[in-house]
Amino acid sequence: MTGSDEDPRVAELRTAVSRLRRELAAHPAEFMDRGIAEDELAALDAMADGGSPEVPRLRRSLLLIAGAIGSVSALSAALTQVRGAIELFGGPGSRG
Repeated sequence: MTGSDEDPRVAELRTAVSRLRRELAAHPAEFMDRGIAEDELAALDAMADGGSPEVPRLRRSLLLIAGAIGSVSALSAALTQVRGAIELFGGPGSRG
């Protein structure tokens, strides 16, 4: 954390990404697109560290992650939390 001046949306994104990364790392099953999910979670983490993520890039990462792990029901709650955190930056369908 960078302190009390951190954007609460960034803090929520950071928390959600951290949770999904932990749960993905602990998930015992291997699946074909696991590496894609791990790479995109690392990208989301880096964007959060930057402090002002670009909404289109956030959404692109979310789509890639959802496509990669969407069928793994054990990760659905953490994925939903990441989606909610990304929606804080503009919600679904907004342009700005």
